Amino acid sequence: MLEKIDISKKLSKDEYKALISDLELKLGTLQREAKEQRIPVIILFEGWDAAGKGTLINRLILAMDPRGFNVFNTLSPTEEEKFRPFLWRFWIKIPARGRIAILDKSWYGRVLYERIDKLIKKKAWQNAYNEINFFERQLSDDGYIILKFFLHITKKEQKKRFEKLLSNPSTRWRVTDEDWQHHKQYKKYFQAYEDMMAKTDTEFAPWTIIEAHDRRFATIKIFNSVINIIESRIQEKRMQKSRKKKLREVNTKIPKLTSSILDKADLSLSLNKKDYVKELKKYQQRIRDLEHEVYLKRLPVIIVYGGWDASGKGGNIKRLVQGLDPRGYEVIPISAPNDAELDHHYLWRFWSKLPKAGHIAIFDRSWYGRVLVERIEGFCTEEEWKRAYREINEMEEQLVNFESVLFKFWIHIDPDEQLKRFKARESNPHKKWKISDEDWRNRKKWDQYKIAIDEMLLRTSTVYAPWTIVEGNCKWYARIKVLKTVVETLEKYL
Repeated sequence: MLEKIDISKKLSKDEYKALISDLELKLGTLQREAKEQRIPVIILFEGWDAAGKGTLINRLILAMDPRGFNVFNTLSPTEEEKFRPFLWRFWIKIPARGRIAILDKSWYGRVLYERIDKLIKKKAWQNAYNEINFFERQLSDDGYIILKFFLHITKKEQKKRFEKLLSNPSTRWRVTDEDWQHHKQYKKYFQAYEDMMAKTDTEFAPWTIIEAHDRRFATIKIFNSVINIIESRIQEKRMQKSRKKKLREVNTKIPKLTSSILDKADLSLSLNKKDYVKELKKYQQRIRDLEHEVYLKRLPVIIVYGGWDASGKGGNIKRLVQGLDPRGYEVIPISAPNDAELDHHYLWRFWSKLPKAGHIAIFDRSWYGRVLVERIEGFCTEEEWKRAYREINEMEEQLVNFESVLFKFWIHIDPDEQLKRFKARESNPHKKWKISDEDWRNRKKWDQYKIAIDEMLLRTSTVYAPWTIVEGNCKWYARIKVLKTVVETLEKYL
């Protein structure tokens, strides 16, 4: 791809001046319109050292309202960032709807510098191509504009620019030994760039190669590219509004499945109190020891709880963590998204809460709300919740690639047991707060939820992240099953 680029393209000063003023005004106008339409924009710059990324980013942002964008300079990952999946540090920086994020270098460092300098294993950077495509497609499907610019210069031009920077005392610091080392590795980087573009040049996030020998030509090409894509997306957004409204009107219709995974659960399974107390003590002691091993071996552990209202998730979690060191785990309750969370991709709030290696995160409800409550209650479109199955599987694959131990528990009870527990909560002054009108409303939709749960289990129970159905009519049995599953699985991993 790079070999075919004519990098001799130039613009004269007069040509540049005749174009730039109108482009600046146009970009400023489009930034305001994108904000009104709540369109998030990500603009990333990759390319050779000394290709002019900083200069061209600065030229671009001068035309925009500084209150509407953020510029991020992507450096090598910190120790904290190394303890998370590699895309974590980029997920937490994605812009809210209507804002712009500009990145000087990006997630592509994984398949460039980290690859060539052998900072990571081969398997890690090879996996990264898929993970990057997952990431970009998920954002694109959610309405994000992703503009990817690669600034191309020859090895000879790079050397010339390094020498010019070195000749000036005020810019000498910008040329490092690492820069010269990369210059010597020009051929290796050339091949890595070609590989990167071949594997990540997609319809939803294509690469735009910028011929960067001439700054004026490069500036105009970047302005035109940004303007064209934002202008086109604004027009699309206006046309989609009526279509989206129609989708929301039909997305609550639930088709019936021919078989039920939940119906196969034996809800008669139970434990007597004596056995429960004995098993509880045994597994709580063991899981406390395992927590220390998890920390020492820097193993990230993620435990996801789902289940019917009143299925006993809270009590189950309490017994799971009862003997643990509170510095090593966090319980994360998930409720309806707040305004800031609604302004981002729905997975953003979950990525931001992922544990670092050596810690345990326990989610009381999770990203599966997308295909359950949001689906049933019409909080997202049919297109969005259907797409979520793939997005969730992709996210969980990335977590497992990072060597996370991922547990997914669905605590199942029958309608009679739920009714019994609802009534018990209402009659107990200390537990009355646990029952709400919403719980009763959800109960009326039991059949709808059951079909959605079955489909969720079918589509997201994978080899790398299987669901465990926990028979929950007997709370004692359910608690021991979860504890035993966590203990035995962790022992295998460790």
